Amino acid sequence: GEIGRGVAEVAKQFGCKVIYYSTSGKNQNQSYERVDFDTLLRKSDIISIHAPLNENTMGLIGEEELRKMKESAVLLNLGRGPIVQEDALAKALRENWIAGAGLDVLKEEPMAPDNPLFLIKDSTKLIITPHIAWATVEARQRVVDEVYQNIEAFQKGKVRNIVTQ
Repeated sequence: GEIGRGVAEVAKQFGCKVIYYSTSGKNQNQSYERVDFDTLLRKSDIISIHAPLNENTMGLIGEEELRKMKESAVLLNLGRGPIVQEDALAKALRENWIAGAGLDVLKEEPMAPDNPLFLIKDSTKLIITPHIAWATVEARQRVVDEVYQNIEAFQKGKVRNIVTQ
């Protein structure tokens, strides 16, 4: 998707080789190598998830998938919490199947007291942020601009952002 392409462009600027997998099969990008899911898991140093939650992505990353990843790999979930099975991720981090994880989303937000990720005490292995990956300065400015434009249009009796389908 659009966010994944943006992340790929940044990674490319840092000299990274970018490969990708599309759960929907709809996303095509000639600039990068598209691979199957198993290849993505086995070859990637960093896996960055930006997918929506649907039947193809629910529980996509579990114990089997984490075991396929490199021991030096880092998993980032910036999509939706339930894409990653948190109990499997906690086990993978405790048992050093992967090097680390960064999560901006969780299955339950705020984080439940019995979440197995609470047991990961090594801050070099796990970073959790409170669902703020979207909140860049530009994104927040865009929200303010949209609100302003909606108020202005309302005052003038105009309609914005009409969806016909």
